[in-house]
Formats: sequence, structure tokens, C-alpha cells
Amino acid sequence: MAKKRILLKIGTNTLTKETNHISRGKIEDIGMQIAALNDEYEFIIVSSGAIAAAKQFVKLESKGKEIVVKQALASIGQPHLMRIFHENFSDLGLLTSQCLLSYSDFEKEQSKVNIVNTINVLVENNYIPIINENDTVATDEIRFGDNDKLAALAAVLLKVDILIIATNTNGIYTKSSMHDKTPETITVVKDLEMLEKEIGDFKSSQGTGGMQSKIEAAAIAKAANIETWVVNGLNDNFILNALKNEIPFTKIT
Repeated sequence: MAKKRILLKIGTNTLTKETNHISRGKIEDIGMQIAALNDEYEFIIVSSGAIAAAKQFVKLESKGKEIVVKQALASIGQPHLMRIFHENFSDLGLLTSQCLLSYSDFEKEQSKVNIVNTINVLVENNYIPIINENDTVATDEIRFGDNDKLAALAAVLLKVDILIIATNTNGIYTKSSMHDKTPETITVVKDLEMLEKEIGDFKSSQGTGGMQSKIEAAAIAKAANIETWVVNGLNDNFILNALKNEIPFTKIT
């Protein structure tokens, strides 16, 4: 039987475990889950975290050019981020590859064909493609969506079965429960307009997205009949437990 394909989007807060540095333990946790699911699932990863990786090593300054500094930090941090993935995944017998994309790549037919062909070859040969936005030439992810939209566009293009967005909450919470400070997860969603009414403008400490960008990503996936799961990536075994429906998370069908 053909394996199901999962696109896993990992936000900066998940990768850092809400600290100021990349967590090797979290990357190992993700790798162990992928290895455990290898017989049934194939994975493509969209990973943030390049800027966070750079901040561990350097401090750059440029007055009035915050976006340019972030682009430079992403350039410095991306190889460090890939090295950490490679070291932790290779210890588990997993092979990794780097794919840097920009939103403009999804607007050109030949680029889309090239992306599909390249990533399919990688997956067929047991390499896990790790996608990030090419921040040196594009600023969309830095300014807006924390890679959520990029993940959704890739999910549609690569015809995945499930888009899992790993974040730092147990899915999307009801507005009333957030107001009462007793977060309650919305478990299944079919109507995105209703969902939009439930969310606030909460944004995570390291990431740049927030729940709005996740709903926008889910809308892109939903139009292609792809389910989006918003799962708490801070917890160990979050993919395994979500697949077994043993934890609270939001499933957008």
C-alpha cells in the first residue's frame, strides 16, 4: 500500500520550546516520531527557525533596516538549523535535504513542476525534504505568516494527505474559554468563517504568525480537500498522539 503523505510545519516556538535557542531535544523528538511512522507515512517538513538559530551565535545591527537584519540573520542561521536537523536525524537513520522556496515559486508553472519533481525524487529515495522560505531574497515570511502559508501552498502542490501545523497551543481555543482563562480546544471544524469568529489576535513570542495565519493556511488546504491539524508541538510524541487521537487538537476538515 502507498504511504500517506504528511506535511509537517514546525514553528519557531516549537523548535525552540519557547526559549531563545533551537532545542535539539525537540528536533530529536520529531525525528523519533518520523522514524516510528516510517512504514505508514512519508514526511515533508516546512521549518521556521533560521533567525532563532542565528541569534544563538551573532548579534547584527543596522539602523532603520530591521527586515534586512532579519534577512541576514536567516542567511547565517539556515545552515546551522540544517546542521542540527542533519545531526539529530542521521542518528536515527533518517536522511535530510534542504529546499529553499519563495512564494513567487508557486506562481510560475515551470517552478511548480520543478518543485514537485525534485521533492518526489527525494521522498522516493527516503530523503526528508526540509523546506524554508528563502529569506535572503524574500521577506513575506519574516513580515507576515511564519511559514504557515508556505506550508499550505506546498501541501497543495505536493498533494499531501494531512497538513500538521505544530504550534504552542493545544489547537485553536474557543473565544469564551480564552476570556475565562480556561482554554478549551475546538476539536473539529468544518466552517472556517465560524472559526474566524472564535480567534483573537494572539501571536507567539518567537513566531510571527498567530492563529489567523493558521486559519488562512487551512483555507488554502481545505480548497484542495486536505485536512489541517493544529497540534501542540511542545509536547513529546505530538504527531503519534494526534494520529491516535489521544490529545486535544484542532482538526479542520
